[in-house]
Amino acid sequence: MRNRYLDLLRALAIARVVVYHVTGLAALTLVFPAMSIMFALAGSLMAASLDRSGVRAVPRRLRRLLPSLWVVAAVFVPAMLLTGLAFGPDVLLWLFPVADPPANHWGALALSPIWYLRDYLWFVLASPLALWLFRRAPLPTLLAPYVLLAAIELGVLPTASVALRHFGLYFGAWLLGFAHHDGLLRRLANRVLVPTALAVGTAGGAWILTHPGPRGYDLNDIPLGNALWSAAFILLVIGRAPAAAAWVDRSPALGRLVTVLNRRALTVYLWHMSFVVALTPMVGLVGWSDRDPVGLAVRVVLVFALVGVVTLLVGWVEDVAARRRPELIPGGRRPAPPALPARHPTNAPTSPALAPTSPAPAPAGPALAPAGRSLAPAGRSLAPTSQAVAPTRPARPRTGVRAVAPVPRSPETSTVDLSVG
Repeated sequence: MRNRYLDLLRALAIARVVVYHVTGLAALTLVFPAMSIMFALAGSLMAASLDRSGVRAVPRRLRRLLPSLWVVAAVFVPAMLLTGLAFGPDVLLWLFPVADPPANHWGALALSPIWYLRDYLWFVLASPLALWLFRRAPLPTLLAPYVLLAAIELGVLPTASVALRHFGLYFGAWLLGFAHHDGLLRRLANRVLVPTALAVGTAGGAWILTHPGPRGYDLNDIPLGNALWSAAFILLVIGRAPAAAAWVDRSPALGRLVTVLNRRALTVYLWHMSFVVALTPMVGLVGWSDRDPVGLAVRVVLVFALVGVVTLLVGWVEDVAARRRPELIPGGRRPAPPALPARHPTNAPTSPALAPTSPAPAPAGPALAPAGRSLAPAGRSLAPTSQAVAPTRPARPRTGVRAVAPVPRSPETSTVDLSVG
């Protein structure tokens, strides 16, 4: 059964990403480090898949990841080829983005979120080995990405590639997802987990304050501070995640929204930036600046509205990729299976041909009839033995005895469970 608290975290993360890309507010990255949260949740799910299916979980996870990308590529790659993108072998990276696929001037910005799929793909491919190492040496494996990132940021590895830098930045969150799945975070006592989170967060905050980026304290410009701050956040909000959050579904609107954002997370993530790029100059035409509160609010509403439209059009691809029944809007109430007829006990037929034919065992004690005489004519039987009561004196033979069907002492009505899990 899904943990609705984790579903709520993922829904908040994807909504925060969209709002951040519209508004550019750096404070949002500090208040809720959404990308690291998404990688941690994905790492927990990947560990569960590996436990359930072994290495076969890797192609299954890729099968769920890539179709939504191919839909985006089917729309944008031809448009970029017609507007200046050179056709070459690297265009095939749009099918399997182990590196950044090529884009032209406008496509590079509209499709900039593709880096998330690139990192996600690498993390999925690395997960079988990483989970094996993690379960044999949890702490060294967990610390390795942070040590790698520190070495890059301090200049020990100045020529590290973007992919290697992102391994240091986000793979630690992925491994924290492993720790969550294995129950390591839950088993940590508060006297250990809370001080650890505070220490890591303090170190990250100190690095952020002393190493501001071109946009100030935006975590996206401060990799080491981002990794440490996000790790502290994950330790607290995921490490102490409740086992369930039934209150999420007490409000039908909230529960449906959380379900939609979870089932359509890839669609929302891949398409929203193109609408942000398209709407920015349009909003400027009416005189609203990038920092005008009204203009920002209008852009947020319009982007979510357009994302909703494209989700209706192509979001069902995520259902097909996950081998679910395609839905325009996920989370609807499925029809209950048809009710089965209740089974009531019925009397056995009274026809002698269908009556029990096995003779009742002779009771102990006096004989029931004089020697040489029978209790019933040949071919006829008495009532079932379960209804017979041993007589206390010899019974007189009677001819034409009819077989009487057993009558239950207390009829029971069978119940059918029609609940849907």
